[in-house]
Amino acid sequence: MIFAEISVGPMDNNCYIIGCGETREAAVVDPGAEGGRILKKLEELKLDCRCIILTHGHADHIGALGQVAEATKSLVMIHAEDAGMLTSPGKNLSMLIGSNLKFKGPDRLLQDGDIVSVGKERLKIIHTPGHTRGGISILAGNRLMTGDTLFAGSVGRSDFPGGNHDQMIRSIKEKLMVFPPETPVYPGHGPASTVGEEARHNPFLNGTM
Repeated sequence: MIFAEISVGPMDNNCYIIGCGETREAAVVDPGAEGGRILKKLEELKLDCRCIILTHGHADHIGALGQVAEATKSLVMIHAEDAGMLTSPGKNLSMLIGSNLKFKGPDRLLQDGDIVSVGKERLKIIHTPGHTRGGISILAGNRLMTGDTLFAGSVGRSDFPGGNHDQMIRSIKEKLMVFPPETPVYPGHGPASTVGEEARHNPFLNGTM
């Protein structure tokens, strides 16, 4: 598996590229901004992007969606509960920052347990609501991409429409903390961590917050 990370945009969003070393097919996760840099990275890695997977529909995770999707002719995928955020600047919160992002609807609606094939790689979709109703995490090999659900030493905000803090904590404990402690965690912002590190030291999960 080919795995690359690019930090993009003013909010330092983590965009991930997952590729199949044999077929050179790839998926882009959360093209939040700087579409040109994302496309350049795909070119450097000699990868052919076939799909774009969105961990949720907030503006800082979809800002370069149109540019990357148009350039690569990729299928756009998002959980069914967040699908409406792609077509509504109000729902994706871009209206609040004056960018008014609006795209066509997704090509595939994702559900918990779905598998997205990228060449010979299989990416598993894990529904982890709480930051948004349709927030997902993605398991790629042994790597967990957690969007804005779980961060190194913190958790996502729940004060936006569709957010629910208690639900997010349940999602993390019941859907993510069940993986082996050495499982790498790649969040939507900030540095990587591991499941074990978060289970031991994340104050929102171990009762110290």
